[in-house]
Parts: sequence; structure tokens; C-alpha cells
Amino acid sequence: MESCISFFSNQTISVFCRTRQAFRLPSKGATGEKNCMIDVISYSPKKIAGDTRNNWVTMMFVTHNRYNCLRKQIYIEALLQAFHDLERFGFEFGEFGFALNHVHFLVNIPKQYSIQTAEIMLKSYTAKKMFEHFPGFRKRYPRRGFWSGYEHHESTGWKNLEQSTAYVRDQARHHNAYVIDEKQQRLPTGA
Repeated sequence: MESCISFFSNQTISVFCRTRQAFRLPSKGATGEKNCMIDVISYSPKKIAGDTRNNWVTMMFVTHNRYNCLRKQIYIEALLQAFHDLERFGFEFGEFGFALNHVHFLVNIPKQYSIQTAEIMLKSYTAKKMFEHFPGFRKRYPRRGFWSGYEHHESTGWKNLEQSTAYVRDQARHHNAYVIDEKQQRLPTGA
């Protein structure tokens, strides 16, 4: 019987050689001699640099007791900054849509986190940052629970990514929510 050289170890016989021997189908070399293939499986030891899969999720977080806390632009900007701080953990954010008491957003969750773990990370970090920037929220939320336990998420593929983005972008008009911009503005100089 023909001898096959195993690519991995003495205990492992390549699948191709095993199949050829079971059916008595020898392969012929360039000179006509019978032999089995030596290198059957090819692989690359290189690791892919990043996450190559698509795990876009549309999420919605609601404020605790549905208080209308997202009415002012300074609160929205603080939340956006807190969400974007989490990009260092591999999160990738798409569009954000703020209504008066909830936020819709698109997020690409890294593969090492489950959706539940990602939700916990997002909620806890953003709540912590809101209480750091605005200590007055501690009066409204004495237990430091900025977000309610309710959350909604749905998978968003490439095909309906545009639809989800449009839906998230349209939240202010959908809920008739008007954001108050309290930034300090310069007075016009009269000449």
C-alpha cells in the first residue's frame, strides 16, 4: 500500500490521502509514479487585524421613569461624548436620534461582547458620565439609575441599514421633540 506523509503529525492522516486509499484511487505524479498528496490543507498563520463581521444593532435606551431629561442640547452632547468614549473598547456608533425621554442609536458591537454585556457597558458608563457632568441629576435619580431597565434592540443588516439610519435620524420629528440649545451665545456687536 502507498505511504502518505502526514502534514500535521504521525497520528493524523490527511483527509485526501485517506479518501484516495479507501477508494484505491492513487494520484499520479509528473513522471507517472503513484503517490499521495503531501500538502492537502493550506492555511495562513496570520491573524486578521480586526473584526470582519457585521454586528450592527439598533438600540433604544429609555430614561428612568421616562423623565424628559434629554430636552437640552448640553445633556445630549454629554451623552454623545460618553457613547463615543466607548469606541476605545471596539464599539462603532452610527446615527443617534434623541427624543425627550429616550435615545435610538446604531452600534456595531465587537465580537467579544454579547448584546447583554454591551448594553450593561453602554448604560453604566453613560450614566456615570451624566452624573459626573451634571451633579443635579442626583436629586432626580438618588439611586444613580439614569436609564430604566427597559431596552430594545434589533439586528440591523447591510440591507436595512439605510432604513434604520433614516428611522433613528427622524426621532425628533416623530416625537415632536424640540431641543433647547442653552449654549452661551455671543451678543452681536453694534457698530
